[in-house]
Amino acid sequence: MEKNFTNLIVFLGICFIGYILFRNFNYKEGMTDASGNTTSGTPSTPAGAAGNAANYATTIKNAAIQMQDMLLTSKYQSNYETVILNMDDYVNNLMLSTALSVDPKNPLPTIKALNELNNSKTALNAVMKYIDSQ
Repeated sequence: MEKNFTNLIVFLGICFIGYILFRNFNYKEGMTDASGNTTSGTPSTPAGAAGNAANYATTIKNAAIQMQDMLLTSKYQSNYETVILNMDDYVNNLMLSTALSVDPKNPLPTIKALNELNNSKTALNAVMKYIDSQ
């Protein structure tokens, strides 16, 4: 009987500690963002990525337009093409320099560096295509 009573006291103690812990949490119905604001939506305006997709798309479009206005791509197209061609030549020289400095005992870091430089050439080509399309 004494063992059952001890188990009951331990069980009640654990329940009390759990009650204290859970009572201190701030439970809100719906989701909250990092600042604690409730983001639960109504059926007509759901919360989350799907509910805010139109607003997010508008924000991204406005940022793109603002950047286009800042860069004036159509006005400075030839200057930008020259910069990209010079960058391509620079990356080619970096690739040559990197290839000539390979350590035969440990070639992996050099191969990784060459791969990153090659990826940058791909990115430069994509930027050139974008400028040509403007």
